[in-house]
Amino acid sequence: MKINNFIYILLTAYLATFLRLTINNNFLISIIGSFLVGFLISKRLSNSIEKILLSGFFSCFTSFSGFIYFLYKILDQGEWIKFIIFFNLIIIVNLFTMLFGFLISRKIT
Repeated sequence: MKINNFIYILLTAYLATFLRLTINNNFLISIIGSFLVGFLISKRLSNSIEKILLSGFFSCFTSFSGFIYFLYKILDQGEWIKFIIFFNLIIIVNLFTMLFGFLISRKIT
């Protein structure tokens, strides 16, 4: 991979982190990120642009650690049923949101 691509990945990661801190809502971020990932994967992007967006931007924007921290706070309170519901709900909603973004992108083009 070229050095320019590393720089672009760093810049997009910085932008994604800034946006994540600005929005400050894990659920909303995961929905927006899932929709946009679904939208983008339906496009035929070059390998380097795909790596820059998916590895740089979306890995920082929709960070897994935010999801895990949210679930940890529920578990720490001892609410197992709420944990199981939220865990499954978040994954299912994000998968369908990603599929929706994918389908919308296909309809547009």
